[in-house]
Amino acid sequence: MTTPTDPILDRMSRLHPKAMDLSLGRMRRLLGALDHPERRLPPVVHIAGTNGKGSTLALLSAMLEAAGYRVHRYVSPHLIRFNERILMAGQPIADATLEALLVDVERANEDAPITFFEITTAAAFEAFARSPADILLLETGLGGRLDATNVVPRPLLTLISSISFDHEAWLGSTLTAIAGEKAGIMRRAVPALSVAQRPAAAVTLRQASARIGAPLVVEGRDWRVQPSGDGFFFADAAGSLTLPAPSLVGAHQVENAGLATAAARRLGKLAPPAKAIAAGLQRASWPARLQRVREGRLVDLARPEDELWIDGSHNPDGGLMSAAFFRSLPPRPFRVVLGMLASKDARGYLGHLAPLVDRLITVPVPGSDAGLPPPELASVARSLGIEATAATTIDAALSALAAGPPARLAIMGSLYLAGAALAENG
Repeated sequence: MTTPTDPILDRMSRLHPKAMDLSLGRMRRLLGALDHPERRLPPVVHIAGTNGKGSTLALLSAMLEAAGYRVHRYVSPHLIRFNERILMAGQPIADATLEALLVDVERANEDAPITFFEITTAAAFEAFARSPADILLLETGLGGRLDATNVVPRPLLTLISSISFDHEAWLGSTLTAIAGEKAGIMRRAVPALSVAQRPAAAVTLRQASARIGAPLVVEGRDWRVQPSGDGFFFADAAGSLTLPAPSLVGAHQVENAGLATAAARRLGKLAPPAKAIAAGLQRASWPARLQRVREGRLVDLARPEDELWIDGSHNPDGGLMSAAFFRSLPPRPFRVVLGMLASKDARGYLGHLAPLVDRLITVPVPGSDAGLPPPELASVARSLGIEATAATTIDAALSALAAGPPARLAIMGSLYLAGAALAENG
């Protein structure tokens, strides 16, 4: 779908420097030219992490909205339309508003070097500064320390979801290095909440919090979650709650729900009541994360007796969580349409899924020139004992997989592929 903003976004995507370049200098210069919208934002909760930060944001947003608050959100990447990144009181920013903001920000930039993420983040900050809200939930794009979002002087809270390996070319090849980048969103005297982390990441977060002077609030010590019946049990210093299971599927979502609940209870006068926390857990939506698709054009390519899932997991820990979820379902043949970016650890991701998959077809990642070529990706899959071939489109792959006994079909490996699938499904 073409919108009035598409030519502007296309032009911005070609601005120098083209490559990802983590730095805050260009962002600070541009925000100064815009009279510092980052200083005029609603109260901010800043969220970083490798896996789960988007789910945590969605859960916390639903809790706050259930309490009647006006909530702005900034997330990335988008699945279908860019407007999804900038959510004003829960709704994607309007085309006309976005177009005007992008024109203003591009003018303020005066053709200086900038990245696409930086200039569009500046536009988001302008949008949020101009529109009153009770709270802004701000997701980092990549890392934390040098991420374009990391310019807010004093957030209400910082949150760190599960840390694992991803984006090693930019964040480092060890958990210590990656955790150090995530810890960069911490601020002096601002509580930093973290889920239970692997030992190396946990040590790094503790050291960073002590150095910065940010009180560290940790799962397992300061709060705990435990699955219980059809929901889970949450306890912290303020007391305990028995809560319903989150609407987002997968056992790992209980950890994200715990982080969202712990954050909600530390928001002071904005803290939602227990009733709103429970309602938000049941209402939250975060598409393309283990999402069962029940109608649409792609569903029609399969057979009525087949299941179709779309899942944007794309790193080894994401593969582990997705494999655990699919393993928990009633058994049936599991067939995968797979596309991945060349920068991802395809072997590490597929290693967790290999015991479940009886057939796999690789496809290009639509709209990306950074995808792993399907024949090469199929070769990786075959080296892990998976029957794998390559196709040119999602349609062709689904049609080929919809044969034999009723099957569970999953489109996986990339959020970009997941977004394209959702768009094609209609």
